[in-house]
Amino acid sequence: MRLSDFILKNIEPILQTWEDFARTLETPGTPLNREDLRDHAYLMLQTIAEDLRTQQSSQEQTEKSQGHGEQDDDTAARTHAIARLLSGFTIEQVVAEFRALRASVIKQWLSNASENAEIDVEDMIRFNEAIDQALAESVASYTQAVQASRNVFLGILGHDLRTPLGAIMLGADALLRTDDLSTRATKITSRIYTSVKRASRIVGDLLDFTRSQLGPGLPVSKTMSDAAPALDRVVEELRMVNPTATIVVESPSSAVGLYDAARLEQVFSNLIGNALQHGDPSAPVNVALDSSGAKLRLTVHNTGAVIPEHVLESIFNPLGRYSPDAMAEKGPHASLGLGLFIASEIVSAHQGRIDVTSSAEAGTVFAIEIPTGASDIQNLPGSLR
Repeated sequence: MRLSDFILKNIEPILQTWEDFARTLETPGTPLNREDLRDHAYLMLQTIAEDLRTQQSSQEQTEKSQGHGEQDDDTAARTHAIARLLSGFTIEQVVAEFRALRASVIKQWLSNASENAEIDVEDMIRFNEAIDQALAESVASYTQAVQASRNVFLGILGHDLRTPLGAIMLGADALLRTDDLSTRATKITSRIYTSVKRASRIVGDLLDFTRSQLGPGLPVSKTMSDAAPALDRVVEELRMVNPTATIVVESPSSAVGLYDAARLEQVFSNLIGNALQHGDPSAPVNVALDSSGAKLRLTVHNTGAVIPEHVLESIFNPLGRYSPDAMAEKGPHASLGLGLFIASEIVSAHQGRIDVTSSAEAGTVFAIEIPTGASDIQNLPGSLR
């Protein structure tokens, strides 16, 4: 008997085996009923049987075996994964269901075949390909749903944290402006203000990261802006936060271009702050800004520990920096490391590029290059220039 015919003829015992296995998987909450345990298995088995009956060229079989077959955004396998996720199944348990289904169908089919019957090897191959495709669709749907829910959660968390942090910052700022605080109280309040401001910056990075994951990238609003005073403001703030650090700046008096000034300040702050955090504290951090020609260029140079080659490859990827090995190496003081990722996203949104080099001889240099939009500025009305 062809495998497709066997599946359709014996679909009930196959479903019962699926249900029995799913019942053994421990999930939180109330145990699922018979209908929920069987879920979309009936539709998936029908789809697999129909696929086995469909004529397939060698080229189509090769593409399917390599995972390049036709994909449908709304299949029973995808819907099954979402239902299992909402029921508390882990991704490992979802995979285990498909593994058990594969073994059950093949075992029952072979047991049903007579000793003299020849097993259609092509049926076996195509069945495994169909199971693999359904499994791939389920895993993709499951992980996409988890990632989407995680991003929404992070966005809500970051948004909700902004209000209490803002209130604390305003309160600390108001206290610092009074004249009746003792020296000790002023010092404590100043620390509170600095810490809350840093926490607000982290929350801002978290929201930016979430936006970059949910949409096409970080939004930027370009207007005619001057990058030079923006850099001065950032350096002044960092000097206040790091009074023992030395920041040497080379900058023109003006660096006008079509930029999102607030976003550029984020880039400047993240790159210089990163150099202060990881560089040699006894050596200066050298910052150079240049806007000659049609490009805005910024370099941030520091000495200290060399960034390993394998780290350089993923330094702008927050997931790479958040790997278990990296977290174990940094210990309890490890951070999410979103600053460099945010800087990279902002530079990309300005159609620019960001690079990094690191060696014992030359130190570590982060360099960005962004188009000034000089031709666009020339076309602006005179009142806007």
